Amino acid sequence: MAGMTSSERPLLNRRLAEFGTTIFAEMSALALSTGSINLGQGFPDTDGPEEIREAAVRALREGRGNQYPPGPGVPELRTAIAAHQERRYGLSSDPDAEVLVTAGATEAIAAALLALVEPGDEVVALEPYYDSYAACIAMAGGTRVPVTLRPDGGAFRLDLDELRAAVTPRTRLLLVNTPHNPTGTVLTRAELTAIAELAVERDLLVVTDEVYEHLVYDTAEHIPLATLPGMRGRTVTIGSAGKTFSFTGWKVGWVTGTPDLVAAVRSAKQFLTYVASGPFQYAVAEALRLPDSYFTAFRADMLAKRDLLAGGLEQAGFKVFRPAGTYFITTDIRPLGESDGFAFCRALPERCGVVAIPNAVFYDHREQGAPFVRFAFCKRTGVLEEAATRLKTLAG
Repeated sequence: MAGMTSSERPLLNRRLAEFGTTIFAEMSALALSTGSINLGQGFPDTDGPEEIREAAVRALREGRGNQYPPGPGVPELRTAIAAHQERRYGLSSDPDAEVLVTAGATEAIAAALLALVEPGDEVVALEPYYDSYAACIAMAGGTRVPVTLRPDGGAFRLDLDELRAAVTPRTRLLLVNTPHNPTGTVLTRAELTAIAELAVERDLLVVTDEVYEHLVYDTAEHIPLATLPGMRGRTVTIGSAGKTFSFTGWKVGWVTGTPDLVAAVRSAKQFLTYVASGPFQYAVAEALRLPDSYFTAFRADMLAKRDLLAGGLEQAGFKVFRPAGTYFITTDIRPLGESDGFAFCRALPERCGVVAIPNAVFYDHREQGAPFVRFAFCKRTGVLEEAATRLKTLAG
């Protein structure tokens, strides 16, 4: 028969066998088929600043980026990324040797892990983790070693003793995400200092995903790991325009680090997309130069939305972990008499016309994540108000 092979071997590479269709695809399809409000996938329902959208149009019309941009990214964007890091964190980077533009943070994660991890290497990651981490570690042939963030009062906390115990002679790399998706935890200076000391002591590389750097609330503070003693030479820092400027479809991310680290990541990246998002790179260069008032207003808007949805979820009967960062809220469904996040999320559209994501998909230890469900609040205020109203029917 056409298309059949004589071998019994499955078509899909065994390293990827455990990763089927993502939960985001399943839940987004469910939102469409039921007409539900989709608070599952983390993308805004409005575009970012008009002047930045116009900057992309201008680049297209002027023929900037319509052909292959330079492999490391257009010089204007690399310069803007370096200036942004310097202005906000005092981190100086050479735009030519220490900055690499990628097809979103997703490619940056893939390229970093493919470049730095070999078969048999262990990668320690904070669980729950963004689903691409596990797939990229698998593609690189590495072994993932999860360290679980556990509920403690109103937040999820890292157990530093557990982190230290997870490091073995086979550990190559720590994969850190702060502000943390999905829990909304922002690692403190004390926690980051302990991670840095461990990395230095055990001579580990660190890949740090900081795409939510501009979304920190209340008294939380975003501290790039690369600013801590001994970390500049061993840290690959990942950033992204999508989350900060609400243009997630443009897929403009970046890597910063020392010349040898960036060269290693670029070696893998050039065989993934080679280059991407040409005209959008010029627009993001302008976005990164927006005045501080933009970033302040953006954060204030998201904080108001966080509190709006958190209040609605509390009234509906959820236990709510109010996030210190990101645009996601993790909830515990046990006060509603539920304990299976998958079953709860699959039934929720029919019950009240809202879609969420079961956190268990972000865990290797599925049972640890079973009662937790994530909602995204990066939506219009009216949409969040309507979602809160619908969710209140759960309270009976």
